[in-house]
Amino acid sequence: MSIKHSKYRNSGILFELLVRQITSDTLDGSNSPARKILKEYFVKTELGKEYKLYEQLSKNSNLTEAKANLILTSLLENAKHLNRGVLKRQKYNLISEIKKHYDLNKFFKHKLPHYKIQAAFYTLTEIQFQDKFSNPELEINNKITILEHLSAKNIVKESKETVIDEFKTYDKDLRTLTYRVLLNKFNDKYDNLLEGQKSILKELITSIDNTPRLKEFYNTKVEEIKTSLTNLNEGVKDKTTQIKIEEVVKILPTIGKTSKVKDDDLINLLQYYDLIEELKTTNVQVQA
Repeated sequence: MSIKHSKYRNSGILFELLVRQITSDTLDGSNSPARKILKEYFVKTELGKEYKLYEQLSKNSNLTEAKANLILTSLLENAKHLNRGVLKRQKYNLISEIKKHYDLNKFFKHKLPHYKIQAAFYTLTEIQFQDKFSNPELEINNKITILEHLSAKNIVKESKETVIDEFKTYDKDLRTLTYRVLLNKFNDKYDNLLEGQKSILKELITSIDNTPRLKEFYNTKVEEIKTSLTNLNEGVKDKTTQIKIEEVVKILPTIGKTSKVKDDDLINLLQYYDLIEELKTTNVQVQA
C-alpha cells in the first residue's frame, strides 16, 4: 500500500502554520481566530499529544547516533499509543475550522524550515499502522532523514538581546513551545523594536487565554507609560505640546475587573512607547 504525505493531516505542520497565522494577524493589528483554534485543538487534546512528538524532533540535534536512534524509536513507539480515531476526527474538524476563517490555499502556502523532517515523521507513523506495507526503501529513507537531522550539529548565530532569546525562558507548556516557532520569524523582522514594545508583543503573543495575569500586565504597562510621559513632560518647553501630553495621560485607560483585554488594547500601547522615545530624543536635543 502506497503512503503519501498529507500536510492537512500532519500535526507538526498544522501547529506551525497556526502559529505563523497568529503572528501575521497580530502584527496586522487584528484579532486572530487562529489563537482560539490553537487552544481548542492543541491544548489537552490528542492532537496536542501528537504534536509533542513532532516538537521533540525540533528540540533535539547534535546527538550521537545511538541517542538519535533511541529518540526516534521512542517517539514512534509513543505514536502507537495515540487514539487514531480521535486524531482523525480532530484533524478533520480542525481543517474545517481553519477553512471558516482563512483561505486554505494561502494558509498552507508558507514554507516551513522543518517541513522535510515533519513529513518524514508523519510517513513513519503511518507506516506503523499498515498491515501490508512493501516499500522498505521509503521507510529507510525517511528514517535516515530524521536521524541525520537529530545527529546534525546545531549551528546557532548568537544575537544579543534578541526576542527569541527572551522567549526561551517560556518553555514549560504547549503555548510556550508554540511561540518559539513564531519568534524565529518575528525576531528577524522586528529586532529593532524598543524593549517596552517587545515586552508588549511578547505578552500578546503568548497569552492565548485572556487571564487575570494579562489584565494585570496591561494595567501595569499603562501606569508605567503614564509615569514616563508625566516625567518627560517636565522637560518639554512648548506649552501646547505639554497640554497634549497631559491629555494623553488622562485618556490612557486601565482595564476594570469586568472587562477583558483586547488585542487592540495591547497593540495601541506600542504607539505610546514611540511617543516616549520621541520625547526622550527631543528633550536631549533641547538640553544640548
